Amino acid sequence: MALDRWIALILLSICLAYGYTAWFAMDSSLAPFMKRNPIWPSTFPKVLSILGVIACCAILFGLEKSEEQPAEIDYRRLGDYHLGQALMLLGLMVAYALCLRPVGFIVSTSAFLILGATILGERGWRYLVPIALIATLVVWYLVQQVLGIYMRPLPGFWGG
Repeated sequence: MALDRWIALILLSICLAYGYTAWFAMDSSLAPFMKRNPIWPSTFPKVLSILGVIACCAILFGLEKSEEQPAEIDYRRLGDYHLGQALMLLGLMVAYALCLRPVGFIVSTSAFLILGATILGERGWRYLVPIALIATLVVWYLVQQVLGIYMRPLPGFWGG
């Protein structure tokens, strides 16, 4: 079996466990007054688990492959697949998660978007920096003001 199908099989098992938890474990612990709501806390996990199962099954059954695509990933030639970029992006994701609280959402998210795009090969700084800043500020505004969830926008020493 090809590497992409093995990964899809692993993700399918994770989606099934996640879906089982969303469908059975989360709903049983709801308060009686919340059971009358049209949208429960488990609604989004249910949708995610269904979409994940569908996507994984499509990969397992080979429905996403077209005729012009190569048939499978050759795990013996991983060096040909830009492994360095993938590892740098994974390291950047870990650094982003570690810096989110101490550095603040705006600084860490903007830096993550700019550095991630640079790792992937984007060199148009004139567009990259403003778009990353605007996207970060829009997401922060929506989460902070519209949803009412507090996220520290700036590092603690700046008064955020």
